Amino acid sequence: MPIQTAKLSDPAVRAFVTALNSHDRDAFRAALAPGATMADDGSERDLEDWTTREIFDSHGHMEIEKETAGGRGLVAQYSNDTWGEMRTAWRFDVAGGKVTRFETGQA
Repeated sequence: MPIQTAKLSDPAVRAFVTALNSHDRDAFRAALAPGATMADDGSERDLEDWTTREIFDSHGHMEIEKETAGGRGLVAQYSNDTWGEMRTAWRFDVAGGKVTRFETGQA
């Protein structure tokens, strides 16, 4: 049974997922700390390029299966128009109520 986004434990992660699922670029950027970084499948990526391509231009969506690490780790079914649906793991670093880094990859 999926976890409702509103029930995610960590407020910064909740803001990130909410913005991603609503395709709200401004709210997504607001969930990130200045200079935030990310990696996909262990490779560093340009955050702006990756999020544009993998989330916003391709209608990305997360359905959360499980939380770990006090809400800063997620297992989710992630789907977008480019890759279809896949089971993914997400790990978040948070400081000052903002996501400073996230890492994602297939689970």
